[in-house]
Amino acid sequence: MNNVTMAFTFVLVHGHWHGRAAWSALVPHLADKGHRVIAPQLPSDRLGCGAQANARTVLEACDAVEGSGDASVVLVGHSAAGLTIPLVARARPVLHMIFLAAVLPLPGVTLEQQFSADPGAEVDGFTWRTRGDGLLEMPEDVARRHFFSDCSADDADEALLHLRLQTPTTLEEPSPLDRWPETTSDYVVCSRDRVLAPPWQRRLARERLAVEPTEIDSGHSPAVSCPELLAEVLTELAARRAVHTR
Repeated sequence: MNNVTMAFTFVLVHGHWHGRAAWSALVPHLADKGHRVIAPQLPSDRLGCGAQANARTVLEACDAVEGSGDASVVLVGHSAAGLTIPLVARARPVLHMIFLAAVLPLPGVTLEQQFSADPGAEVDGFTWRTRGDGLLEMPEDVARRHFFSDCSADDADEALLHLRLQTPTTLEEPSPLDRWPETTSDYVVCSRDRVLAPPWQRRLARERLAVEPTEIDSGHSPAVSCPELLAEVLTELAARRAVHTR
């Protein structure tokens, strides 16, 4: 890694069924490296709030932090947040996007349509329940087995406490992204992921982003299972991009 010390503003965007608490173990490790962290709580537990509403929330969170308008902003989108961070990068300048075990949007195409056309994306057994009010509920046993498969029992128990209901909107809506942002990207594959198949993640990175993915030995939630390692990886990817743009 480059020896130049650099500080970044990491904007951490959580995935489906999660909230900002999903990043709580990672934030101190990034802060210890001198980075600033913004971790907004998306409105993803409200019916009708899709990727555009999520992006507005991220933009408002960035605007509320003094100095976050500079070129040090790195967007990190975990899992379904991959649908959101390109919208943010279309709306404001950012240094870089990092997709962490994430899906990617296709303009005008729903995520359900993407998965139907590419059945190798999802790992067998990952499922959820639809409540009478239309919100999606994640069963505890599924979350423990698929979200937190490599976490300690205590860490998994704590993470389960913070899971939220999920609107189906981001699954069902055509992506509002009009075109891909010019911002550069990296993709981090979680090699023991039980939500999105690792071979699919590798292919997505190469075919859709034209990047060679960075791989870490973790399940779907490295911010919970190995936050120190994830902080190192995010910092290295951001620093590499910053050096190349000088």
